[in-house]
Parts: sequence; structure tokens; C-alpha cells
Amino acid sequence: MIRRLILSYILLVAVAILLFTVPVAFTLTAQLRNDTEAFAKREATTMALLAGNGRMSSCQALEEMARAYEEQTGARVRVTPTAACATDLPAPAPGAALDRALDEGRSTADWGSDFIWGSDLVVTVPAKDGERIVGAVRIVYPTASLNHRLWTIWGFRAGLAVVVLAVAALIGAMVARRLTRPLRQLNDMASKFSDGDLTARSPVEGPVETQTLARTLNEAGERLDTLIASQRNFVADASHQLRTPLTALRLSLDNIADGVDDEFVREDVDLATAEVVRMSRLVNGLLVLARAEAKVTAAEPMPLLDIVTERLSVWRSAAEERAVAIEFIETTGGRPTVLAGPGHLEQVLDNVLSNALEVSPDGGTITVRIDPQGTGMRLSVFDEGPGMSDTDKSRAFDRFWRGQGLTGRAGSGLGLAVVKQLVTDDGGTVSLTDAPGSGLWVVITLRASSRSDG
Repeated sequence: MIRRLILSYILLVAVAILLFTVPVAFTLTAQLRNDTEAFAKREATTMALLAGNGRMSSCQALEEMARAYEEQTGARVRVTPTAACATDLPAPAPGAALDRALDEGRSTADWGSDFIWGSDLVVTVPAKDGERIVGAVRIVYPTASLNHRLWTIWGFRAGLAVVVLAVAALIGAMVARRLTRPLRQLNDMASKFSDGDLTARSPVEGPVETQTLARTLNEAGERLDTLIASQRNFVADASHQLRTPLTALRLSLDNIADGVDDEFVREDVDLATAEVVRMSRLVNGLLVLARAEAKVTAAEPMPLLDIVTERLSVWRSAAEERAVAIEFIETTGGRPTVLAGPGHLEQVLDNVLSNALEVSPDGGTITVRIDPQGTGMRLSVFDEGPGMSDTDKSRAFDRFWRGQGLTGRAGSGLGLAVVKQLVTDDGGTVSLTDAPGSGLWVVITLRASSRSDG
């Protein structure tokens, strides 16, 4: 936008220069041409009067004037020889201009070119003795000095135009940056909003329209911040209020089970305890998802390699119990950093690895891979489980969907929903596809940070 504004300023100034400076230059050029032609005709007319006088003194004065004129201007004077006035001056070459002067008594000026002028200005004036034409005088005036003055006229204006355009570009840049400053501030505020910083506010500056827009966005930001804070408070209250009675209920059922000898009653108590455990698991999953949706935090540069290595070291101990190997492949050749909220990557990896371990056969392999992906980074998790159909993949991120019980009895159907929520909040994407051979391939694309630790 700034570039377009500067170009528009320069274009307007260029049009103004074209409309006002160029006509003046053409006028000065025409005036220079007319003055030079009038000067040459005046001198030629004076010499023609001396040539037509016929007196010896006039002829001598003509010759002296012609010599002096040639020395001063570099021109060449030509005079037709007459019986009344014979001089040593050369005669003009024959031609239409000379015939017109001798036959018709007309003066002519030939510039040699229709475009400005040629190399010489040729002025031919008839010499008369009364009404009788007795000869002609011709002045061949070189235009080299005129060319110098012409270049001075146009060169000065061209240089002045360049200076004016440069000043216009400088002033235009200053004005454009000043005009677009409120828009840049609004864009910065919107960028912070997209990164999760709801405390960002834009200064109310600039024209009335941008001030109104800034006030509106600031008010919207305050309302969003208030709503998110209310949601966070609700999540915190719900966590305390729901977990406490469920824990108390489970303790009561355990106490009842310890004091009951009847097998049928104990079986009913065990079923009730299992339902309480399942309910506790669902509540915990819902609270995790609610926190993921409510806790909007600004994305920060995170060391992807360090986080993945740390989480894999934790999950390898759980995988060893079932003889499942966890392999790690890294192709970045450095220590990439990605933009993510604090704790998001850890929770995403835990949920994905938990699902992969749950469906992997004993003795299988889980492969974790990091690759560059355009301007970001791709985190892939492969398992050797039964995989998913296309229909199951399309529903896998839905809440409480468990896919034919493949995630085990401990699953709540919220793991991948939490993964998608966290990755989306960080500006990334997550998708499911078939792994090479068999199994499921979880593809997580994250934004790369401009900071590099490699």
C-alpha cells in the first residue's frame, strides 16, 4: 500500500511537470529560434542595403561589416556580384531561395529541418537599388551555439524534474507511512489476536474512520478477553466441583465393597464403581478439552527436537512393557523451532503416542519423524495397528468418537479432539492418512519460528 501511494504521488508530480514545464520549454525553444532568425535577417537586410547603394564607400562598408560579422558569429556571408558594387566576398550557391530573391524580391530563411533546425540557418535577402533588384545577400549561420543553448534549456528542466520527483518520492514516503501507520497498528493488533494475545490494543490515531475502527476492535478485544476469562473461571470451578463428589462417591463405594459379603451385592457395587471410574475419566477428558478451548495463549518459539526427544524418553518405558519399539527419525539437520503455546506440543504428543501404543500389536514399531514442510515443520507418527477406513478418518476428530473400540476400553474418544484443538490454536494443521504398509499415519504441520537454534 505504501508503495502504491508513493507511485501515485510521483505520477501526479510527473503529470504536473509534463503539463507545466514541457510547454514552457517548447516556448523558450521557439523563442530562441525566432530571435536567431530575426537577428540574422536584420544583419542580412543591413548588408543588402549597402550592396544596393552602389557607392564605393558602401561597398567597402559592406565588406568590412561582413568580415566582422563572420569573426563574431562564425557565420558565412555570401553576396552576388553586381556592376555597382564588386567585392571580394564569395557568391551564394544557386538555388530556389536565390532565384526567389532575385526574381521575386522575397526574403527567405531555411533552417534545414522541420524538426527544430539543421546544421545551418540560411537567410537570403534581395539587394535593391530603389525598386530594382540588383543582387542578393546570403548569411549561412551555424546552429552549434543554438544546440548548446537548447540542451541547456531542456537539460536544466530535466534535471529539475528529476530533483522534484526525488523530493516528491521522499515526501510521499513520509506521508504514506504516516497515513498507513494506523492501519499497520490495526494489523499488528489483529496479528496478536490471531496468536492468542487478547490483551493487545491499538492506539486510537489517524483519520476519523481509522479511529472508529480502532475503538471498535479495542472494544471487541475487551469483550473477548472478558468472555475467555469467564470461561476459564468456569473451567476451574467445574474441575473442583465435579471431581470432588465423584471421588467421594468412589470412596463410599469402596467402603461398601469392603463391608459386604454377599457376592451379588459385591458385583453390583463393582459395576457401580466401574461406572464412577468411567464417569471420572469422561469428566477429566471434558475438562482437558475445555481448557484447550478456553486457554488461548500466544504462540511462542518452542524447540521441537528437544520436546519430541523428552516425550519419547517417557513413552519408551511404557512401550517396552509390550515390546513395542519407538523409532525417531529427524531430517532437518539442525534444531528447528516452531510456534506453539506452552505445554501444547507435549499434550499433543502424549495423546497421539497413547493412541498409537494402544492399537500397536505386541512387538510392533511406532515411528516418529520430523521433516521440513515448506515454511513450517511436519511431525509424523506412524503405527502398525489396524488403521482406519476413510469414513473413520473423517470422524476421528469428533468428540467421544472411538472407532469400533480400537483405542481400548480406557479411551474416552476425546484425545484426537484435544489434539486438533491445540494444533489449530497454534496455527497448524493435523490430518490422518494410511501409513506405508499398514497402520495409521498422523500428520501434524506446525508453523516454523523465525528464530533458529541450529
